[in-house]
Amino acid sequence: MKNYLKTLAFVAVVSMAAMGIAAADQWDKKTIITTDEVMQLPNMMLQPGTYVIKLAESSSNRHIVQFYDKDEKHLITTVLAIPNQRLRLTGKSVFAFWEVPAGQPKALRAWFYPGDNFGQEFAYRSQEATKITASNSGAEVPIDDQPAAAEPTPAPAEPVAAAEPEPTPAPVEVAAAPQPPAPEPPAAAREPVTPAPTPAEASDAQRINQAPPQPDTLPKTASNLPWLVLTGFLSIVGALALNLAYRRS
Repeated sequence: MKNYLKTLAFVAVVSMAAMGIAAADQWDKKTIITTDEVMQLPNMMLQPGTYVIKLAESSSNRHIVQFYDKDEKHLITTVLAIPNQRLRLTGKSVFAFWEVPAGQPKALRAWFYPGDNFGQEFAYRSQEATKITASNSGAEVPIDDQPAAAEPTPAPAEPVAAAEPEPTPAPVEVAAAPQPPAPEPPAAAREPVTPAPTPAEASDAQRINQAPPQPDTLPKTASNLPWLVLTGFLSIVGALALNLAYRRS
């Protein structure tokens, strides 16, 4: 009984998840398309491969078709479409193509989601629509009349007047400034002339030069004998004092 209840709960969860996925797919009309040849879109050539097509997340315009890679990680292009009605409903996605001249990639005409009676029809630029219409007798390709974003045309450059050559100034003669006279070399300094000494000054200088040199130390004027006598006397007195002290003891 418990296993049966668990099975019912699992089936209910899976069913709710599937309903959520189905509701999401119903909203954005997610469809997977695989092509083995080049496919022409209104604004580019789609190379062979697997792609995801779905409507953009817009509640006001439900005719904005986006092409993603198979992992839905890269938006390849976005195309504005117009509503197209079909009489017979089918349970699978339907893609309609325009007839094109031999050797040209097939041009995508319309896309119908399973169970919808209104689909998305793609409009082409005027020049390309005219070419495709010529190959489809009795059918007219819708034209996308929205102008393509034109690249800004740079403003023409204003002509620049050629610069007139400036007149060459006439050479001006400049009088040479007079050179100052060269300074005279300074006169050689004259050596002072020393007057000859008189006989008296010469004799005094001779005496001074012949005088004996004075000693640097003072002569000794006294001897050390009194100090020796005093030292001997004090020694005797000390010896007597020691002898007297020894006897008393």
